[in-house]
Amino acid sequence: MELPLRITVLDPPRGVLFRLQRGKSDLVPPARESAGSISFDFTVRVERNPLNFLGPFTQGPPASRFVYVNSGKRAGQADSCWDRRAKITLMTITPSLIEQAIASPGSVIEAQIAGTGRDGGPACASVPFVSPWSVRQRSATSSI
Repeated sequence: MELPLRITVLDPPRGVLFRLQRGKSDLVPPARESAGSISFDFTVRVERNPLNFLGPFTQGPPASRFVYVNSGKRAGQADSCWDRRAKITLMTITPSLIEQAIASPGSVIEAQIAGTGRDGGPACASVPFVSPWSVRQRSATSSI
């Protein structure tokens, strides 16, 4: 089963490029960008028993799958002083959220993260959610 997901990066640092990592090195541009947010839309395949997320965007072992949002040099911005990637866990997407998304055609499961880290640069490493994974209408713009 294909599951539509969206990661929205809130308040990213100005002038820093962000890309979603596909596979080992492919970079995917945002689906939407505004002054205050960047959104990446993508799909993962889901196996239910046991719960497992598969596909070119998923990284890590089955028990701890995640996706990367790269920034600066890792996003292809050669002249950037930043070389980072944010690790966003998929493991808090519950079977209940999956069922809600399936039952609501045109929906997406979205999580929101802060785009700026404590040092003023792009968020990196394992990032906490500003808003955890939840079911939203696909056409809805991201906001808190």
